[in-house]
Amino acid sequence: MQIFGLLGNPVGHSLSPAMHHAAYSHLGMDAKYITIESEVSDLKEVISGAPKNGISGLNVTIPFKQDVLSYVQTDKIAKRIGAVNTIDFSGENPIGYNTDVAGARRSFEHHDISISGKNSVVLGAGGAGRALAFMLSDEGSHVSIVNRTEDKAHSLSKSVPNSTGYGISSLPNLLIDADILVNTTSVGMGTDISPIPKAFLHPDLVVMDAVYRPLATRLLREAKESGATTIDGVWMLLYQGVESFEIWTGRKAPVSIMNKAVRSQL
Repeated sequence: MQIFGLLGNPVGHSLSPAMHHAAYSHLGMDAKYITIESEVSDLKEVISGAPKNGISGLNVTIPFKQDVLSYVQTDKIAKRIGAVNTIDFSGENPIGYNTDVAGARRSFEHHDISISGKNSVVLGAGGAGRALAFMLSDEGSHVSIVNRTEDKAHSLSKSVPNSTGYGISSLPNLLIDADILVNTTSVGMGTDISPIPKAFLHPDLVVMDAVYRPLATRLLREAKESGATTIDGVWMLLYQGVESFEIWTGRKAPVSIMNKAVRSQL
């Protein structure tokens, strides 16, 4: 049996087990997906011991995406972003990847949304914000990174080509000419609040919310009411999982099956 899993703290809320188990079942694989809740002080032992415990691959979630960099070799994308969310143990040394980038890109592709030449606003400069900023920049968009702590936005913009950092007070003016808005903060998770006042939204926007609990966040509801195109947070979760599955197994992931499994949990 192959064993894959999720490393983080906490991990009990994760939708990843349902998504991956649905794929294993559909493809007739003898595999299972476990969750590992760890402390930062135990990461080295967990990662070094994974192959000995029969683990072929791990996803990494909050708060360890940067901490695990010390214990894996990274591919070019993960190294640029400075965060790992997928570890493959099939080789001599564990390799760290960041599939959030591909997950975000495939979410836009699924909705037939072009990124090149567009003005994008990324709200948040944390792990997801970094991945989205790099992806949008690499696809040819000018990226405005907005963060409540303005210094973090400026710091990230120094690493991301064709980007500029701003404080939260700049958001209204930036959205006037924006084509794409992505919320990568946790605002709206489990609550009926939005990080963006409805008055700032407009029909020419594509609005993506990385929050997926609830699925229809207030931001997405108000964006839709304003005539904007919306992308819910499950798409990025789904496609980063699809990328992880394909890295670990070398097989084409059953995307529709995994999508249905995730959404059935919400």
